[in-house]
Amino acid sequence: MDRVAVYIKNLEEALEGLVLKDPAYKHIVELARAYLKDAKYYYSTGDRETALAAVSYAEGLLDALKMAGVADFVWKKPSEIKNTKTVMVAGTFEILHPGHLAYLKEAWRLGYVVAVVSSDENAERNKRRKIVIPQPQRSEVLSSLYYVHKVVPGKPGNIFDIFEEVKPDVILLGPNQNVPEDVVKTEARRRGVNAEVLRMPALKQCELCSTTKILERVVATFCNASQR
Repeated sequence: MDRVAVYIKNLEEALEGLVLKDPAYKHIVELARAYLKDAKYYYSTGDRETALAAVSYAEGLLDALKMAGVADFVWKKPSEIKNTKTVMVAGTFEILHPGHLAYLKEAWRLGYVVAVVSSDENAERNKRRKIVIPQPQRSEVLSSLYYVHKVVPGKPGNIFDIFEEVKPDVILLGPNQNVPEDVVKTEARRRGVNAEVLRMPALKQCELCSTTKILERVVATFCNASQR
């Protein structure tokens, strides 16, 4: 993780643990959160300078609140953050739903999140249907999420080749991804990546926590309505 990523992570953790003593200053904290989102966006595009500027603005706001005695939080030393792990997640992310958010939030809890968005070709082969939302749009939407630090477009072909580009410390599998953990670990090692492979224990339970269910609901709602 480079130094700008360390600053972003430090800001995230400070905001996560921040205690605001006077609600009148809530809008200042929300402004700092907005700068954090900007920093993560610019970092994901490779613009480290603008990302660092956004982090600096947010840090200044929080420091002012602390000096005024209306907020309490902790800045960590860079040495306490530099070993934060790069956590890779992967998927189609076609229509975002609470199941995706639970997956990404768990990855964020583990470290610095790199989300690999499947190519259209690989996604269609895996799902055995046409993909409605193309990869560039899926990537753009995913990059705006709080729990994603960086988005990497997947390439057609062998899905494991992306390990060489991301070089993750941790690979987090979703509960419904059918590739075995030992296969993932073996494929990573073949590519010089010694990553820990984890799996979320359970699916998020909700009525539409599935892209397929969402599509089926859309078809049932609008196609049936058009036939009346």
